[in-house]
Amino acid sequence: MPTVLVVDDDFMVADIHRRFVDHTPGFTAVGVAHSAAAARTSITELTPDLVLLDVHLPDASGLDVLRTLRAEKNPVGVIMITAARELDTVADALSGGAADYLIKPFEYPQLRDKLDAFAARFDALSSGQADQSLVDSLFGAAARPDQSTSDAARLPKGLSPETGGVVLGQMTGGAELSATECAEAVGISRVSARRYLEHYLACGVLDVRLQYGRAGRPERRYRAR
Repeated sequence: MPTVLVVDDDFMVADIHRRFVDHTPGFTAVGVAHSAAAARTSITELTPDLVLLDVHLPDASGLDVLRTLRAEKNPVGVIMITAARELDTVADALSGGAADYLIKPFEYPQLRDKLDAFAARFDALSSGQADQSLVDSLFGAAARPDQSTSDAARLPKGLSPETGGVVLGQMTGGAELSATECAEAVGISRVSARRYLEHYLACGVLDVRLQYGRAGRPERRYRAR
């Protein structure tokens, strides 16, 4: 049973994440820390198998904690859990040896998937011997790209990949938006937002739910699949 240390400067958020961990079969939270210094101390004292590590801590970056762990040859698994969306931050986490990266806000099933993936690697590395298929799975060797992802990248004439990426970026963390709400968030017209949303819906990237009001046509509300 992998043990987990939760590190987040927000006391309420840290407690929510701790309860998420304890709610996930096969995992148990052994501690909570709210600063980089407390995280280092807790990792030394509690020797967890996994750390859910925030980037923005009051005394240092979580990335600094990650680098220190790896410099000390500490093999503890680390999943970065943060609101930081900058690609250079993601790249630093990846090159620093983070096992995964989860952007706030998120819903419990997203964290559960990350934990389950860690548990699968944890069990595999405890098996004592590897074949090529196991090695491929551990190093993330991908099979044939998903067709919906390929289709989503081929935007119809008049739609730009840059704006499309911003539209999809609004759908993180379980967000559900109408075309009007998406248009306001992105800064484009409602008609344009609807075109992007319907394209990604047709490609299987988004789902749609019809919300019925008291009168008139139902509102189409989109969310990531």
